[in-house]
Amino acid sequence: MAEHLVSINPATNKKIGTYNVLSEKSVDKALRNSLKTFEEWHRLPFNKRATLLKNIARHLRKDCEELALLATTEMGKPIQQSRDEVEKCAKALEFYASEGAKYLANEMAETDARKSYVTFQPLGVILAVMPWNFPYWQVFRAMAPAVMAGNVMLLKHASNVSGCALAIERIIIAAGAPVGLFQTLILPSSRIDKLIDNPVVAAITLTGSTNAGSKVAKAAGRNLKKCVLELGGSDAYIILDDADMDVAVEIALRGRLVNTGQSCIAAKRFVVLKSRRKEFEQRYTEQMTSVTYGDPMDSKNRMGPMARIDLRDELHSQVVKSIENGAKLLCGGFVPDGPGAFYPATVLTNVKKGMPAYDEELFGPVAAIIEAKDEKDAIRIANDTIYGLAGGIISRNRTYAEKLAAEEFQAGNCYVNDFAHSDPRLPFGGIKHSGYGRELSSFGIREFVNIKTVFVK
Repeated sequence: MAEHLVSINPATNKKIGTYNVLSEKSVDKALRNSLKTFEEWHRLPFNKRATLLKNIARHLRKDCEELALLATTEMGKPIQQSRDEVEKCAKALEFYASEGAKYLANEMAETDARKSYVTFQPLGVILAVMPWNFPYWQVFRAMAPAVMAGNVMLLKHASNVSGCALAIERIIIAAGAPVGLFQTLILPSSRIDKLIDNPVVAAITLTGSTNAGSKVAKAAGRNLKKCVLELGGSDAYIILDDADMDVAVEIALRGRLVNTGQSCIAAKRFVVLKSRRKEFEQRYTEQMTSVTYGDPMDSKNRMGPMARIDLRDELHSQVVKSIENGAKLLCGGFVPDGPGAFYPATVLTNVKKGMPAYDEELFGPVAAIIEAKDEKDAIRIANDTIYGLAGGIISRNRTYAEKLAAEEFQAGNCYVNDFAHSDPRLPFGGIKHSGYGRELSSFGIREFVNIKTVFVK
């Protein structure tokens, strides 16, 4: 009997799809197709590559409703957020179609040569290992710059969004991509190492947990292959004494609950100066208590289910352990009756080092409030984490907050008076256990190229 992967609707716990795992023979064929296509694709001029990216964007918009419904059904994202995600992918494709050639133009260098310059040549077949939380965006933000640079891509997506993974391949083929430019491989995670070992794969990009990133980095290192890792985060938001509390509460609400809290760059820890803590707690808890959750197809619900029952239960365990260690529960913090992987918006305060809510990533709608004695202490707390993906500072004094963000905050992305979000115009990635390398902007498109010196005497 053939091995298969199963998709389950997290709102109902009902099976919605079964997908046969590829045989070794089929994987070998896909690898050969990738290599053959790369030999042709990387020789095409930028304008030809750009035309394909723009065609893919048009097909995404044409099939937006179908794609959004699929994502919501497979991983529980509120339906309007699924629609927004598809549109964001289309914009990223158009961005690289417009800017990619400029980012990869030869750079002349003045030396003692007749001519010397740097050129950017594609590496070949890129393996993308992607998570379920943004089943389209995570893929296209890697695919758009890689393909525009002349690479081709293999996708090993999260097992619970196999339908989305195949839909992406279908859209790209329908837009006119050559066979082998982008292929979805329906495989369990246990077969990733063998893919990385294959000499056809030139480099790897992964978005996922720190544990997954560590395993992929080990396999890539064994093979001396380039990899880009965008991993977990426990993003801190510092609320200074002079913060506009209306702004602070709104940022904390939106930043914590995007995608039902299942985002690496979601706001997770709120570091509040002692003088403003009680005010923030009261107003924020009132807002979180009023948040509705339920059927993600119903627009009145701000949150849908979490993506899987086991993930919901793991999050609840972190909440319970934090309370047992002295945290105070202000709202939420219970497992609802009935089917589905639902969890309410939850607020914990009196959070201190040694508690899961302080030390670990809370990948769901749980906010941790941590009191700081002063601004120096607030920065110390924000940086007191193994993660370094994103964070923010909320203050009326934008100049001072900007200085703290630029010089003191240990993260790859830091926002002043807003919550973190990825943008094709800006580099995205982390430090410490949040990974290395960058996606998006000019930095992202240069990750999977050979930065080559050409010297003509």
